[in-house]
Amino acid sequence: MSGSSGRGHGPSEKGGKAVGRRVRLPRGAERPYTVFINGTEQVEGTDYEVGNGVVIFREPIVKEDLSELGPFRKVVLGLGLVGNYQKNEVVDLQYRIAGATHLASDLEVLPD
Repeated sequence: MSGSSGRGHGPSEKGGKAVGRRVRLPRGAERPYTVFINGTEQVEGTDYEVGNGVVIFREPIVKEDLSELGPFRKVVLGLGLVGNYQKNEVVDLQYRIAGATHLASDLEVLPD
């Protein structure tokens, strides 16, 4: 994978919109940090860096973009008649506070 740990996507996932490269560390979060995108562990120094209270990813985080879909397609998706297979990256972070391990799931991605 050319130096990267991967982003946890299946081969059918395409599309989506780059929304940013940073997520905030939870208040009081202490090392060690374990960062996941779609359940796939990321590698510090290769996939991301930590500094000034944020995790900064090398590549932008991609979220599904339903704004490009027409009204009929949105209704069909809303009714659950078909699926949507755009990339939708979810960032999770395992960290410690006062010796206890915590997990923050689906962290908000900060725009660039």
